Amino acid sequence: ALADLDEEPLRALAAELPAGAASVHPLDVTDREACAAVTADVVARHGRIDAVWANAGVSAYGPLDLVDPGMWTRVVEVNLLGSYHVVRAALPAVIDAQGYVAVTCSLASFAHQPGHSAYSASKAGLEAMADSLRSELWGTGVDVGTIHPGWIDTPMVAEKADHHEAFRRFRDSLRPPFRDAVPVETLVPHVVGAFEHRRDRVVFPRAGWLAHVLRPALNAPLFSGSQRRAAPEIRGLFLRQQQEEGAGIAMSERYRRQVRARD
Repeated sequence: ALADLDEEPLRALAAELPAGAASVHPLDVTDREACAAVTADVVARHGRIDAVWANAGVSAYGPLDLVDPGMWTRVVEVNLLGSYHVVRAALPAVIDAQGYVAVTCSLASFAHQPGHSAYSASKAGLEAMADSLRSELWGTGVDVGTIHPGWIDTPMVAEKADHHEAFRRFRDSLRPPFRDAVPVETLVPHVVGAFEHRRDRVVFPRAGWLAHVLRPALNAPLFSGSQRRAAPEIRGLFLRQQQEEGAGIAMSERYRRQVRARD
């Protein structure tokens, strides 16, 4: 059962799969009632839900006080509240199936970076939600997994890298191997393995485990000094581009298209 805000890519994906293998469900995850309706439709069509994956996400890049407030809160609405709506709607069916809940938390759930205050806050909250849920469901036969990718070469990352000067400066401030984006295909086996083995946590690239283990120290000068030194330049670049192009630079072009279509 494929769900996304954009119906056209969903149908294109479904067409690549064996005939009748996938159902398509246009969905805005910030709409709690819509999530419940889609879940009911999935159960009616397929008879059960063995796993639910809350993977919808958006990002707004820029200093907290310079990013448009509506864009900042939209990130939390989609990434945190939207994931809650999806998981909450599907959970009764997943419990019946003694299935698996997965949420995409990103390395940003524990590596909090300048310019990503909304994204980091939403992903940290999502990880906390999943950790609590894992304990709550103990004894039900349901497992809960958090997936923590680093930079993956998706349109959300590529658009910022291509068009956002402040974001490029931020990426340059990171230390290898946390600087470069990797192809989606390299992440796929790790996500598949999470579902096959019902893993509690997947961190990719593997070097991200070091950041996970050392998370209490990540904001200390030893680890974040290069990002702190870059922060004034990041702020100046963002402000200049915002003045030239408008507040929309904080969000991806795909998100702006969705807003225009919704309006």
